[in-house]
Amino acid sequence: MCTAIAFMQKHNFFGRTLDLEYHYKEEIVITPANYRFHLRHEGDFRTESAIIGVATVKDSYPLYYDAINEHGLAMAGLNFVGNAKFMPKSKESVNLAQFELIPYILGQARSVYKAEEMLKNVRLINTPYSDTTPVSELHFFLTDGNISLAAEPEEDGFKIYDDPFGVLTNNPPFPYHRENLNNYMGLTREKAENRFSKKLPLYNYSRGMGAMGLPGDLSSSSRFVRAAFAVANAAKLDTDADSVGQVFHILDFVKQTAGLVSVSGKCEKTQYSVCADLNTGTYYYKTYGNSRISAVRLTEETKTSSALSRFPMKLDEDTDYIN
Repeated sequence: MCTAIAFMQKHNFFGRTLDLEYHYKEEIVITPANYRFHLRHEGDFRTESAIIGVATVKDSYPLYYDAINEHGLAMAGLNFVGNAKFMPKSKESVNLAQFELIPYILGQARSVYKAEEMLKNVRLINTPYSDTTPVSELHFFLTDGNISLAAEPEEDGFKIYDDPFGVLTNNPPFPYHRENLNNYMGLTREKAENRFSKKLPLYNYSRGMGAMGLPGDLSSSSRFVRAAFAVANAAKLDTDADSVGQVFHILDFVKQTAGLVSVSGKCEKTQYSVCADLNTGTYYYKTYGNSRISAVRLTEETKTSSALSRFPMKLDEDTDYIN
């Protein structure tokens, strides 16, 4: 399970949590511009833009979970089990294995509009990276921090939705989340108003009562509502450091704590949270075992390198002892 958000402050930000019961030794990986990718059904292509994000690397191939490019475009894949469809190959379309999609889009598109145009011509093929790397069932979140899209693969191509909430989680499909949010339109960050009956002496006995009814469970539909409420109402802060912290506070609002969700005897948890500054190309992250914020920057050197730049994630708690 996962949550992805867009949050516009002084800079534009993309954030996401990856919630699973396992991990694959994810790293922060920078793919330079002009890096060659071999596509299983379309030959080779070279990236026009550098990419930074979270990936597992196999045979010098970054299998990206989420990433941004140097032009401030972000893309993430989120679990969509049972609803994601794969497509038959078509000579009139670009046929891509799922693991090729993020680098293909971010390696070439410089805007949400270009990404949408490219996705409309993509056929997503059920081709695994290897026998030991099965194909995941995903849908995708794209944003530049201001404009966001949800892209869901169906048998006849991608269904692409405008996402004014700047949020995506998991099942059900995006139209359900969009409709479900209407059920919470009465929530407010202000004091609750007595609409029950003016004849009754009802009052606010606590702060925050305007948001009573905000769902607190860990389901994807409830996380969508909580994330959307937080993105819409969280304060916009002035400094870059405070802005990064604010994105992580929003993500903490929907994170998964080990032991609260059991999956086949294992504990789902938020393996990592990321906050990407789309203006500077900086990828900030926290892991479940290390709550200190770490950061990797997209530098001129890494943009123009001939090889991938790889930065293992810090998994162990790094406590700042004061005395």
